[in-house]
Amino acid sequence: MTRILVILGAVLVLASCGGGSRGYNPGGGSGGGAVLFAAGPINTACLRSDRKKANRARCGCIQAVANRELTDGYQRRGAKLFSDPHLAQEIRQSDTASNERFWREWKDFGNTASTLCAAT
Repeated sequence: MTRILVILGAVLVLASCGGGSRGYNPGGGSGGGAVLFAAGPINTACLRSDRKKANRARCGCIQAVANRELTDGYQRRGAKLFSDPHLAQEIRQSDTASNERFWREWKDFGNTASTLCAAT
């Protein structure tokens, strides 16, 4: 019985030491975690936009999230919104099922990208 308690105690001590910085780190930084980056239509549109915070790292991160969250068609459609904000307004206010579906996906993608790419 004592032997089992010693082994259990050793396991608990080792478990409490932690695993360093191997966890998911979407922003990179000094943690050495994964950095999200990809090239594609969202990245290109983002870099060409006149947004102050658009830079290579952030736009690449946003593209990586788009690759995970959006179809290729939705990515191409969404890329147009960077240069034509009025189009975004038209889609958002539209009553067609396809526009409502796109807007819902685009909004979810934007929330995810905002969270995962905030540190870039």
